[in-house]
Amino acid sequence: MIEQLLQFAQNHPLLVGAFVALLVALIVMETMRGNHGVSVSEATRLVNREEGVFIDIRDSKEFKAGHIAGAVNVPSSQLTSETTPLAKYKERPVIIVCKHGQTAGPLVARLEKDGFKQAVKLKGGMGQWEADSLPVVTR
Repeated sequence: MIEQLLQFAQNHPLLVGAFVALLVALIVMETMRGNHGVSVSEATRLVNREEGVFIDIRDSKEFKAGHIAGAVNVPSSQLTSETTPLAKYKERPVIIVCKHGQTAGPLVARLEKDGFKQAVKLKGGMGQWEADSLPVVTR
């Protein structure tokens, strides 16, 4: 197996070089992003013990279909360059919840720049919350 891999690398140096470059770029981008989020259990600990708040950035239709109890819905479309709707939570842990945990990262970075002391994203978003069979509220 290793011999075949080495032979492939010798026969296709440009392809292997492109793969390695893309892999390095992906690793660099992920490490530069920083805040990789908190697990569901860590998020619930932040809310229960440190008066944290879940901020759900999905649109209101998705939010009404099912959300974390006590979560505040501030759709990402309403969050412009200013984070004024979230200003009252500046001193508390803020857990940003999106659909799958992928769109919350840039907002967390912006919140950190705006002085939020404990802004994190929920790893896996609502998808992970539901996959862990945790309670969801509809109203």
